[in-house]
Order: sequence, then C-alpha cells, then structure tokens
Amino acid sequence: MFKQIIRFLFCIGIPLIAPLCSAQIGPEQGGHEVQVWAGGGHSVAGGRGNTGAFNAGLRYGWILTSPHLPGFLRGRFEYAVDAVPVFLVFQPANTAYGVGFDPLVLKWNFQRHGRISPYLELTGGTLFTNQAVPTYANTVNFMDQAALGMHIFGSKGGANHNVSIELRYVHISNAGLANLNPGVNTVQVRLGVGRFFGGRKHR
Repeated sequence: MFKQIIRFLFCIGIPLIAPLCSAQIGPEQGGHEVQVWAGGGHSVAGGRGNTGAFNAGLRYGWILTSPHLPGFLRGRFEYAVDAVPVFLVFQPANTAYGVGFDPLVLKWNFQRHGRISPYLELTGGTLFTNQAVPTYANTVNFMDQAALGMHIFGSKGGANHNVSIELRYVHISNAGLANLNPGVNTVQVRLGVGRFFGGRKHR
C-alpha cells in the first residue's frame, strides 16, 4: 500500500506542474503563502526500521522580512503553520492513522533566480495517532523536521500559483512521555501547490 501511495504522489505531481507553473510572483515582505501539500517516504537509520509514512496538509505563512544577507545566502524569512489532517504510519505490526499540527515552521526563502526560488526549513510539531508509534511506544509524539526544497514558478501571466518539491527529514519521538522511546526517522519527498500573495516588492 505504501508503494502505491508513493506512485500516486508522483503521478499526480507531474501533471500538476504544467498547468500551474504560470506565475511570476514570489515571496515579498508583508505577503503571505497558502499551500496544500502531500508527501511520503521510508524510515532510515537512527530509530525503528521497516516503517513508511504518508501525510497531507495545509499551510499558511507570513513573509516577515525584506531581503537580507549577501550573495547566494540572500533571502527572506517566513514564519508558517501547518495543519496535517492526514498522517499514516505503515508499521510491521499495524498502520497508524493520525493528525498533526506544526505551530513552528521557520523558513528561509532564498532570492529567486528565474523560475526557481529555493528554500530551507526547520519545523516542529505534534502527532496524535490511533496506534502507538512506534509500536508499543506512545500515541502522542513530537516531530522535528528539516527540509530543502524549491518553488517552481512559470512565465509571465496567469494566476499566482507555484509548485514546490522538497526533500524532508522527519524525526518522530515521544520525548520521554512513555517508558519506551525508540523513535522513527524518515526521509520523505513532498509535493505542494500554492501561491504567494500581497506584500511589497523589493529588489
């Protein structure tokens, strides 16, 4: 089932890129970001293995600064929150269904170059599931995440949409709420469709 979900993500992601890459507006100070996204991946070393994950959610962000830092580091700081109404964890013993909330999303949007706007992101949040994650641990967990991605914009004209693709590292742990805390580490690919709007332009 997990492999089928990953195939589905890529199948829907490719046709979405063509019609939605038709905008030229990027993150600007005082502006906002809205996005819907979905992602999935598999466990890596450092915790319980043989575990897959799929999640989907909504984002709202605030672009807080004008461009700062020199050279290739130049960019804008964004604060955002994610609501995650769908979170599935595929474990050897069972599949856990849950919801999550990320109240702390710290994002650095690098200066846009042509159609590409790269970004780095650090995220912190919580996850609530109907089964213990990992098995025999706890149904309440915390999530620490780091991501490297890019927004893909289109040519002039059209709606202010963009497509994003990113590689994300997700650490799930109950932080000592339960006696057993082996944690789960996954590397995920996430696809998003969203838009930036408002704000004032800076060079």
